[in-house]
Amino acid sequence: MCVGVPAKVIKIEEQTALVDVMGSRMYVGIIFVPDVKEDDFVLLHAGQALTIVDEEFAQESIEEWRNVLDGKHGGLF
Repeated sequence: MCVGVPAKVIKIEEQTALVDVMGSRMYVGIIFVPDVKEDDFVLLHAGQALTIVDEEFAQESIEEWRNVLDGKHGGLF
């Protein structure tokens, strides 16, 4: 199973992007999403952006991740 974490693209630099993941910033690869732009939301796995997602999906997913991290499984389990 692959678990993707949503992130907002802050800045693009060649084949990497600075992203925000729930308040933490990091650089990730963007080779799989050549059309990505600043302010897009992407799903990350293993340091790579795998796909572009819409903001509504990203925000819902972030909320579920916060529930899991806070021990409020939010119906996932």
